Amino acid sequence: MVNYLKIAAGLFLATICYNTKGQQFGGNNSAIKWKQINTGPVRVIFPKGEDSTAARITDIINYLDTTTLKSIGTKRKKINLILQDRTTISNAYVGLGPFRSEFFLTPVQNSFEQGSIPWPDQLASHEFRHVQQYNNFNVGFSKVLRSVFGEEGQALANDASIPNWFFEGDAVFNETNVSKQGRGRLPYFFKDYRSLWEANANYTWMKLRNGSLKDFIPDHYALGYLLVAYGYQHYGEDFWRKVTQDAASFRGITYPFQKAIEKYSGIPFYRFRSSAIDYFKKQFDSSVKRKNNLDSRSKFTNEDYPVLLNDSTSIYVRSSFSKTPEFVLRTNNEIKKIRKKDISIDNYFTYKNGRIVYAAYQPDTRWGYQDYSDIKVINIYNGIQKRITRRGKFFSPDINYDGDKIISVKVMQGGKNDLCILDGNDGHILQELTNKQNYFYTYPKFLNDSVIISAIRNSEGKMALSLFNIKSENEVLLTPLSFNVVGFPVIKNDTVYFSSSLGMNDELMALTLQDRKLFRSNLLGAYHPSISANKLAWSTYTNKGFKIHGTEIDKIKWSQISNEDYINATSDFGITVLNAKNKFLDKIPSHNYNVSNYKRNTRLFNFHSIEPEFSDPLYTFNIIGENLLNSLQSKLSFAYDRNENYKKTALSLIYAGMYPVLSGGVSYTLDRSAILQNKLIHWNESEVFGGINLPLNLSTGRSYTFANFGSQYVFNQSNFQEGVKPRKISYSYLYHFLNISSQVQQAKQNIYPSFGQSLNVRYQHTLTNFSGQQFLMNGYVYLPGIGKNHSFVINGAFLVKDTLRQINFSSGFPFSRGYSAFNFHQMFKYGINYHLPLFYPDAGFGNIVYLLRIRSNCFYDDTHVVDYNSNHLKVEGSFRSYGTEIFFDTKWWNQAPISLGIRYSHLMDRDIYNSNQNRWELILPINIFHN
Repeated sequence: MVNYLKIAAGLFLATICYNTKGQQFGGNNSAIKWKQINTGPVRVIFPKGEDSTAARITDIINYLDTTTLKSIGTKRKKINLILQDRTTISNAYVGLGPFRSEFFLTPVQNSFEQGSIPWPDQLASHEFRHVQQYNNFNVGFSKVLRSVFGEEGQALANDASIPNWFFEGDAVFNETNVSKQGRGRLPYFFKDYRSLWEANANYTWMKLRNGSLKDFIPDHYALGYLLVAYGYQHYGEDFWRKVTQDAASFRGITYPFQKAIEKYSGIPFYRFRSSAIDYFKKQFDSSVKRKNNLDSRSKFTNEDYPVLLNDSTSIYVRSSFSKTPEFVLRTNNEIKKIRKKDISIDNYFTYKNGRIVYAAYQPDTRWGYQDYSDIKVINIYNGIQKRITRRGKFFSPDINYDGDKIISVKVMQGGKNDLCILDGNDGHILQELTNKQNYFYTYPKFLNDSVIISAIRNSEGKMALSLFNIKSENEVLLTPLSFNVVGFPVIKNDTVYFSSSLGMNDELMALTLQDRKLFRSNLLGAYHPSISANKLAWSTYTNKGFKIHGTEIDKIKWSQISNEDYINATSDFGITVLNAKNKFLDKIPSHNYNVSNYKRNTRLFNFHSIEPEFSDPLYTFNIIGENLLNSLQSKLSFAYDRNENYKKTALSLIYAGMYPVLSGGVSYTLDRSAILQNKLIHWNESEVFGGINLPLNLSTGRSYTFANFGSQYVFNQSNFQEGVKPRKISYSYLYHFLNISSQVQQAKQNIYPSFGQSLNVRYQHTLTNFSGQQFLMNGYVYLPGIGKNHSFVINGAFLVKDTLRQINFSSGFPFSRGYSAFNFHQMFKYGINYHLPLFYPDAGFGNIVYLLRIRSNCFYDDTHVVDYNSNHLKVEGSFRSYGTEIFFDTKWWNQAPISLGIRYSHLMDRDIYNSNQNRWELILPINIFHN
């Protein structure tokens, strides 16, 4: 019998874990045929059928590459850009490690949020700015770190020296500067800070930078634009180029960015940021004031998309920092919950005659870059919901009064869309309306069963209201085309009410259908209008969220506006340098490019970074790689153990380009040593492993559900030096696992979901030469506590292994806290936890660490073990403990979220190796840099 062979199961667990990396790895359907356009600054990789979109993006990037570098630098490096057209998410990113970008091509429905210029144009003008930033921030010490650690070295240096608000604020400025719109011209983009100013919410700089779990704080996009635009306006086109060059070079080791701003602006950073915010605040001080500011003592609660059933009753979507979105019915001041809302991209819905209709998010079972938007109908009287489409891409549905027809936007490949009329009972398409003008439709509404009114965006990005005749398929524009954003139409008799941007405000507008006259109201910041017999309601954004307001129709003041005044009513919000630039985005000439096939296995071993891991006594350097299509992750490792003086080399691979995920690798360890029978022995060890697993996303409705199961084969051979017989020992084993987790949606303040379960099962057993097996089952159940953000967490675990002790598998058993962990023959454990928030300090120190929340957990653990002593007699024992944990949810350097904790455990039974019954421990994050 050999008892000195120990298996490092953690290594093999690492090789079979399905790392989604933000739903990037292994997300592309294996059936996609990829194409490419390869030019100087960019290689655009795209699915078959997206040729025109890829060509347009290539045109824009080629043009931007030669015209917009002056303000950021002159360095160039080609970017690989992947277009994703099978998702319903509107997003994009540029990242290092590896250096690539991905565009998600489905446009947003809410034009107030992102603007109305064509979605590929906006993505290219915004995201290519990030490419230019990374290319030009590879200087000085950032360049040194890249030379030593690869692309992730530069990413670490850039994150440490240049704040995220600059990255995004500069990109928003760029999209605004090169187009006739951009977010810097949208009143909706400024609504967050405007709501704070109107409420006199004078938060500290660290609070604005780090956010809050109790108060609404605008994101770093909005903050960044205020500061970046102010810098360009007051200090010139090359101001930020000089600042970022110094900062990325770390000229001034502490606070290099702030010191660079002081150097080139001539004022301290605190004065610069205050001046920037005050500059924009004054722009709104001189504008017409918005009404309906909320009492600052109330808590943050969103009230979205009100629908008036009558003058005293409304339906809307309610959510807060502690509650996920739900449909509610309010009659006067009485609120009744109808139903929790399913997972959705937004909160938009419409209502007719007892039926709510909305679009809900549905992921694909396997592919992370493939998801759907399906229509669901709710009966408000009994709360019963019906899903009427499957695997569709339908948005912004509206139902007719009889409930037998639904009009919806159907988004297709290339970002094109049509209006579809669906059967209100089973969801099949009754009619697809011909989109002759290639418009992008948003928020269609039934005027009657023969006529649809919708907001449209044309190929320039101009918007208008459109009237579409279903029978003749003729379409006419009701309002003039302009860069004013239009949305949320609602129809009453002969009048269409809608929201529209107009100068520095978003206003409630009205259009009379008979004479096509356009009117503006005295209601500013008014969204989601709804109208009953005598009353009009709308949502206004405040520092406490969207709030519903209403008034009698005859109290609203209307004034007619001419088409010419409406078209010209845009604003630069005081950033006049925008007007000094040439708006060329819509004038970029088109070119014919050579389109070729892109092989999915191109540059599979794309090593890009070195990641050091120091966990004394083990020191490891990992050379990591990932191909551009996110289907193969590779890692070449070199390790040294200071205690044993052994050296180890390993190569591990995970391939997720097929429906199942394949993993495998080899390792070789030199100069292993151990004491055997009072004698020091030495050996070299080699291992080969391979496995298969299947990650599944089973999420639906209001719950996120994931499953991952598979097996792995491991072969180990040890070659011993003199004095040990046999000289060569080998064995193999199988490792099987099943991981399942499910939870309901979680609100911002929730420590854990109100309901959830997770179960991890694994079984290991040998195949050859030696005998050994181990079974482990570990599960958690999450239940609501007494308070809104309190959680009961119950843990149960069971482990059993063989008693021969020929092979000792690593257990991973969650032993009672406070005790030294052991691996006995049989172990059963249950634990009870009660988590609750204590304080929300919203305070920090020196722009280094910021404390968002202090929370506590009270726990009780009970582990019962069974084993056999050297005389083969059964031995039983209990290891019980109770105590408390205090966690500090923090942000470091204004960006990195890290949770730290302190644990006190009182041991109710004797610890085998320590007689102290009171234990104090630090709880540290597993990986700070990838938290």
